[in-house]
Amino acid sequence: MTGSADSRAPGSGGTVVNAADHIGARVRPRLFLLAFAVAVSAVLIDQGTKALALSRLSEQARIPLLGDWLGLQLAFNPGTVMSLGSGSTWLITLIAAAASVGLLIASARARTAGWAVVIGLIWGGAVGNLLDRLFAPPGFGVGHVTDFLAYGNLFIGNLADVIIGIGVGLGLLLYLRQGKTRA
Repeated sequence: MTGSADSRAPGSGGTVVNAADHIGARVRPRLFLLAFAVAVSAVLIDQGTKALALSRLSEQARIPLLGDWLGLQLAFNPGTVMSLGSGSTWLITLIAAAASVGLLIASARARTAGWAVVIGLIWGGAVGNLLDRLFAPPGFGVGHVTDFLAYGNLFIGNLADVIIGIGVGLGLLLYLRQGKTRA
């Protein structure tokens, strides 16, 4: 009898089937390391720009970059996009932590370099904002996210948000491209 990692698949003509491949949980170290490197880079960029914003910007004055369309202004957000859920910061922190763990697992299961980059971008952006929620004032788990990119009078965000958006956009492109190659 074979070990638990290998088994003869019924109807496979005696071919050895790896149980991890069978359930789709095979870890690809190079792709995991790629996703991890992208995520770490995203976190460093996000946290570095937030530190710079904290030291150089104010909540009262906006520095225009592209007229009224885009500027720099410091803000602290207890919620999500456009301060939605600002009364439930602790819940948002739990969801962000769960998403970060899920993205860690997904990064270990990435099947292509493209998907590893996508997962790494989203994972890094999520961790960047999670770090604020965990360690920024007013306290552990209820910290406010540091924002500084003012989009007109709509909302103020940060680079973690931009990185997540880029990751989601690239993911949609990969998904659509895969759909065309299958057809």
